[in-house]
Amino acid sequence: MKEKFWIAFSAIEQLDSSFIQRLYNYFGDIETAFNSTLNELKQIEGLSVRKAENFIEKKRTVNPDKVFEEVIKRGIKFLTFDNPNYPYMLSQISNPPMVLYYKGDLFSCNLERTVAFVGSRRASLTGRDSVKRIINELRNTDICIVSGLASGIDTVSHVSAIDSNLKTIGVIASGFDYTYPSANKHLYEQIENGYGAVVSEYYPTFEPLKFRFPQRNRIVTGLSYGTVVGEAAMKSGALISANLTLEQGRELMCIPGAINNKNTEGIYHLIKNGATIVTSGADILNALNWEIQPPKFENSKSGQNNFALTDPVQKIIFDIIEIEPKGFDEIQAAVKINTDELLSVLTMMEVQGLIEQIEGDRYKKA
Repeated sequence: MKEKFWIAFSAIEQLDSSFIQRLYNYFGDIETAFNSTLNELKQIEGLSVRKAENFIEKKRTVNPDKVFEEVIKRGIKFLTFDNPNYPYMLSQISNPPMVLYYKGDLFSCNLERTVAFVGSRRASLTGRDSVKRIINELRNTDICIVSGLASGIDTVSHVSAIDSNLKTIGVIASGFDYTYPSANKHLYEQIENGYGAVVSEYYPTFEPLKFRFPQRNRIVTGLSYGTVVGEAAMKSGALISANLTLEQGRELMCIPGAINNKNTEGIYHLIKNGATIVTSGADILNALNWEIQPPKFENSKSGQNNFALTDPVQKIIFDIIEIEPKGFDEIQAAVKINTDELLSVLTMMEVQGLIEQIEGDRYKKA
């Protein structure tokens, strides 16, 4: 079984996908590549000797049978780079993941109608509403929404897709042993249980470390025919995704916003450099030259999107905004969770119509 050697490669944290791909291309067989010697690796033109030595050292700690069994035991599905079912669009980028782990039903998604939505974690009310409205205009079609399952625009994109009876793919920056941010646990479960798939290039035990988020972005854009940027500051992960979209030769689209919003500085920079302006679902269809089709599924959503207010964090938020609106910092002081977690909770509650954001970064009951 060759698959265990792909898994074994991916279980070595110090290796990146380009290194694994180089060895696979050279040897033409993943088992041979994994079992190669240092002398054999030194014959590969341009391969760093230090990287080769590091691989030889680290692979001694990896048992291919054991790491493969750990993936199966967790109920995680996967596609290796040589699998004929590996997503075509993703295979065409310069450094595709060598293993794509996933939960849910990836092939219920129309991988020929994928569009990514990216943007700020601390998106404005206008930015979130714009994304929600545009995705809603694509409702009941075979289009699949791809995003990064982070707070802000990502969360709005996935939830809006579910509410609009669309499939959605969430790309995470860790292995499946972690749910980040934890406030999106319910959203993970929804996607995995009928609304699409959650995917990752990382072995299950790999943590959501900071450097993995920009690495994740290339998969979000790589799976997609085009990327819609909801909001982006000049220095942001969303702008990284925009640049990746251009590098990958995909369609870049931007939602214009208020010129006095710092999160639109990157948007107008992109528009001035040729990005397509998107203000409706029809604009996406026109940009990608798509004719939409009704989906082959129909999910019953009765009660699935609602959060029970027995959740302690949500109860605290409701209690402190009972009398008057409160700012983000005041809410964070009361709930005592980190910024990413709180942003996800607030975004989810807002999308579900439980709370509203008002001027001055304050929140009130809806």
